Amino acid sequence: MLAAYLDEIKSHADPERAPGMASYHKVEREYLGVANPILNDLTKSWRQNLTVEERVQLSSELWQTNVYEARLAASKLLTQARIRPDEAAWELLQSWLPDFDSWAIADHACMAAQKRLTADPERLDQVEAWTQSDHMWTRRAALVATLPWTKQNHPKPDDLIRRDRILSWAASYVPDRDWFIQKAIAWWLRELSKHDADRTCAFLAAHGDNMKPFARKEAGRFLKSQLE
Repeated sequence: MLAAYLDEIKSHADPERAPGMASYHKVEREYLGVANPILNDLTKSWRQNLTVEERVQLSSELWQTNVYEARLAASKLLTQARIRPDEAAWELLQSWLPDFDSWAIADHACMAAQKRLTADPERLDQVEAWTQSDHMWTRRAALVATLPWTKQNHPKPDDLIRRDRILSWAASYVPDRDWFIQKAIAWWLRELSKHDADRTCAFLAAHGDNMKPFARKEAGRFLKSQLE
């Protein structure tokens, strides 16, 4: 199943673009130089012609190649609100966590995970275990995958409980000095501030002094008047 789809990705390879991508991402793997919009178009057409089972299988095979664009395509194949049944897709996404080694691949996979979490918020129980991982990218994924809970303008009571739960994870990360973890905290808070300034300000009042300065500044970017 894999060969034809991988060949289709490779048919759009740009040998002049690939070295720059490799230098930018700084992780050793094969880069083809395929632009993201092309991958979007390819995976959109594939989704329309594959069953859920076939899509999960193809995603798994693409991921295992460790080719940069193939891993992005694997994630994009699963980035859809309605996948039924979706348990196999969710399990596959979780199985990728130990492989995360760069922000771009991790973020694409987390976008797929966001859809599966909003489809079944009870899965947050599993995500909470990610926060205890020794693997930095897995810990970071717990915040990136839960970004939908920053964005509701009129959250239901259960979603407010979930929002506070995830904020507690972010608070537990504050002592972690890793740049990517601090950036993830800031990202979550910055997005939350657009919809729930009060909770964001409360978090910064309690934990802001212990965040790295760049993260604290980023988290409060849209709250200057409230924080003055």
